[in-house]
Amino acid sequence: MAEAQTLSRPAPAEMGFERLSAGRRTLKRFLINPLANYMPARLIRGILRLTRSELAAANWAEPGGWRSMVISYNGRCGQIADKVLVGAGTLPMALRNRKRLASRLIAGLIEQTANGRPSHVLCLGAGPGWIVLDAMCQTSADSHATLVDLSSDAFAFGRAMAAERGMGERVRFIQADVRDLPAYLDRPADVVKMIGICEYLDDVHIETIARAAAEAAPDGSAIVVNSISPDHGTDRFIRRVFGVNMTYRSPGQIADLMGRAGFGYFETHPEPLGVYHVMVGRKVAGT
Repeated sequence: MAEAQTLSRPAPAEMGFERLSAGRRTLKRFLINPLANYMPARLIRGILRLTRSELAAANWAEPGGWRSMVISYNGRCGQIADKVLVGAGTLPMALRNRKRLASRLIAGLIEQTANGRPSHVLCLGAGPGWIVLDAMCQTSADSHATLVDLSSDAFAFGRAMAAERGMGERVRFIQADVRDLPAYLDRPADVVKMIGICEYLDDVHIETIARAAAEAAPDGSAIVVNSISPDHGTDRFIRRVFGVNMTYRSPGQIADLMGRAGFGYFETHPEPLGVYHVMVGRKVAGT
């Protein structure tokens, strides 16, 4: 097993993070969150249907799926309910912080690994690949990406986004099981991204995916993952109303799972709301 210790690093400065004042935190903790968590779920769902909440509809169709993520990432909603849920909800705010942080860190890794050749980013559980596309836009270093998902539902959205940014020729979307990766990769991965998937998987599935990633990555290559904490305060609400069930793991627990697959030496970068830590580890030689 690889080294599973983690080293905490502050998030890069000047990133436009969303934050909560002490007063808003107190209001959420003692009033807003208890109301959301303990109001009758049927009543809340009825209100969300009446107000035509796009976030609710996306989660009811696919709990925690890529459409709800895109709505949260955009942060701009027309419906009144979504303006509150997406614009002021701690979890969507933290998701946007995570996107900013992860894309900045991946951009830095691309610059480190693009030594006279394109850096190759492998994105697992990719959805539309928004974070990777953001990262590639943030650096002039040459790079391309392979984006892999079991479902191809988000690929049209991702291809359109890549084309708008002039990056259509630099990304490949592949519908595949991670166990079949060797058949699709034309070169090893310099950076592996696993953001936004571990919270929806059990330990066995995470380790399986991490082992597949390790086989596709040479010694010293980077992996970018995240942990999640229930500090957003609305877990009961999202389970009862949206049907979203997440498993909360600390950075240490994530590092332990990744360590079983051969990744170690993790640095953890918290986003300001304390919900997510973005973690960067390395493939350990000889594992």
